[in-house]
Amino acid sequence: MAKKKSITKNNIISWCMDYVLEYDENPKTVFAFAKMNNFDEAKFYEHFSSFEAIEKGIFEAFFTNSINALEKSEDYKIFDARNKLLSFYYTFFENLTANRSYVKHVLDKYKNDLKGLQMLSGLKKHFVHYVSELGIQMLDIKQEQLEKLQDKALKESAWLQLLLTMKFWLDDTSASFEKTDIFIEKSVNTTFDVLDIAPVKSVLDLGKFLFKEKFHMN
Repeated sequence: MAKKKSITKNNIISWCMDYVLEYDENPKTVFAFAKMNNFDEAKFYEHFSSFEAIEKGIFEAFFTNSINALEKSEDYKIFDARNKLLSFYYTFFENLTANRSYVKHVLDKYKNDLKGLQMLSGLKKHFVHYVSELGIQMLDIKQEQLEKLQDKALKESAWLQLLLTMKFWLDDTSASFEKTDIFIEKSVNTTFDVLDIAPVKSVLDLGKFLFKEKFHMN
């Protein structure tokens, strides 16, 4: 059988995800993986340097696919920062849910310590850049060093919020992950309410929701 000549990055990602789910480990060698999927080994290295790079690339692909889908929407283009971020969250978690078996397989054992996970480093880079481009209104400090600290704090808190939501989703057993949708709405709205120096109702509401869910889960 002639070997496949047109191999895309997404082909390799898909085949690797299938392999991991079937055999509970990464392929032993690139050679064996290429032979199994009938393509030249050199084609693999056109896209990835290792199977560890694929793990990282998978979560980057979830981000990229989400952004590509959003940018096709005319409504999304005119949304304010709050609604753009909400739209991103819902779309991103739809992507995760479509690949839940794989995501749970690779993340479940790390779910209590996702922050420094190397396979999520590419996702973090893309996501914090995305947040910085949303035009979120911050306090007008008029001091360069403090503005840089404020910008860094925004990016890091946004990243931690995404990780917290991923952990919530990993533990969510509700139908269609409805509780994750509620959590997304409450957490994103709370963030913007705090930035807007709005009443603390949303903060208290989120706290009550988290307490209730933690109580029931335990």
